[in-house]
Amino acid sequence: MLALQLAVTGLQTGALYALTAVGFSLIFGSTRIFHFAHGATFAIAAYFFYFVFQAGFGTVPAILGASAGAIAFGLLIYWLVYVPVQRHEGSFFTVFVASFGVGIAVQNLLGMVFGRGFVTVNTSLSRSSEILPGLYVAPLAWVAIACAIVFLGALHLFLRHTHTGMALRALSDNPELVRIFGLSPQRISAIVFVIGSVLVVPAAIITSATTGLNPAIGHHVMLISLAASIVGGIGSVYGTLLAGLILGLAESMALLFVASQWTEAVTFAILFAFILIRPSGLLGRATAH
Repeated sequence: MLALQLAVTGLQTGALYALTAVGFSLIFGSTRIFHFAHGATFAIAAYFFYFVFQAGFGTVPAILGASAGAIAFGLLIYWLVYVPVQRHEGSFFTVFVASFGVGIAVQNLLGMVFGRGFVTVNTSLSRSSEILPGLYVAPLAWVAIACAIVFLGALHLFLRHTHTGMALRALSDNPELVRIFGLSPQRISAIVFVIGSVLVVPAAIITSATTGLNPAIGHHVMLISLAASIVGGIGSVYGTLLAGLILGLAESMALLFVASQWTEAVTFAILFAFILIRPSGLLGRATAH
């Protein structure tokens, strides 16, 4: 029964990893911007939800506040940081350093406002109940899995069946083709940042009501997103989705064999194994040298 309990927990964790990692992979795969501040987007969404909820405004306004905060931050960093850097022919490394600096600034700002300790949103959905003898599951576990299915299913339909989605998929390979069809690569990139930012919102909200938050949580989210992107295949949204689920399950199931402080090491053991054995990732395209 312990294995089943860990598997259910792993599915919840994997669903959250998939949502955050797919957002990062979508942004990087489409724009070639290494959006290190993706973790900061997660932290901002989570703390916006925490602040509005704790202020007594209710769940729906808190969700709307978290969504607005994530979208606003994604658009601001794109238009005020990435576009000016790229306009002056900033290198990939320059963009990364700028994004890293924004992430550090957000972490310290959140620490100043909310303190550096852990905070948690208390909700009845966080309370586990016994659904089978020895198997305890909180309603938020099903919410996490449902959110992953709905959001990632909607993303699939958007990418495959809308003109904007098709333009988004073409953006990284041939920006000039996007211009030929009368679309602005910058506006398409802005849409990518909106979508990538929205995808972290469910994971941020559920995390705030389960494991809790601290200002440094963005770094953990970014490392997991990067690991899932590499394991799944750089730029492959579907590979990243699969990798996020695998990493979440692996972290949870590892508790059968190792102490809890070693579970994150399992993620990076999988990452290093893929770097050595299959650098292109699960669904990535191998490149010839």
